[in-house]
Amino acid sequence: MPSARRRFALAIAIVAGSALLLQYVLLIAATWKDIGPLFGTLRYFSFFTILGNLAVALATAAAWHGGDASWQRFFRRAPVQGAAALCIAIVCVIYHVLLASTWSPRGLQRVADLALHYVVPALYLFWWVACVPHGRLRWSDPLRVLAFPAAFLGWTLVRGAWLHEYPYPFIDVDTLGFAVALRNAAAIALLFVAAGLLLVAVDRCLPCTLRGRRAFWHDDAVRHDAAKR
Repeated sequence: MPSARRRFALAIAIVAGSALLLQYVLLIAATWKDIGPLFGTLRYFSFFTILGNLAVALATAAAWHGGDASWQRFFRRAPVQGAAALCIAIVCVIYHVLLASTWSPRGLQRVADLALHYVVPALYLFWWVACVPHGRLRWSDPLRVLAFPAAFLGWTLVRGAWLHEYPYPFIDVDTLGFAVALRNAAAIALLFVAAGLLLVAVDRCLPCTLRGRRAFWHDDAVRHDAAKR
């Protein structure tokens, strides 16, 4: 039987996956007659919130399943789990500070909004602290994680120049101009680095009982093999 930590990972994967699916259905329904499902899907995957929650869903699904597929091994790596924690934390902070006051979602959109920006970040960060082996992150990892938001920014600028549509107002080149949008992006990059260094410090300062624990999916596999014998 899966451990409580693996069941918790599964629960987070289900919550994140359900919130992602709900947001996709709502967006496609709202844009069906306007831009159609193809460009609606393109818009959906152009939000960092979606990508951050997708990373959480994949990381927790891999932790729960414990399989040997390449994507599962990748998402069980400590730097990847830490990167997912950093990205989903930034999603929560940026949304709460800069974006939450700019609109008032209702009904199912409100449910999706709360789940993607608050519930999933809280659940995953708790899981990362309490259930993941620690002491495995390096001080250089936050700089490596910057490749992800940098790629997102590059795609956002290319897509914005093509469609004149930007996912977030603080990087809207058409409204702010390139220099201001780039300055805002640089400020967020600094936030990523600072939050990433804090994450590494937390990883190194957690109790030794957490640092010394082997990965729980490995422990369960060992117990399963022992039971077979």
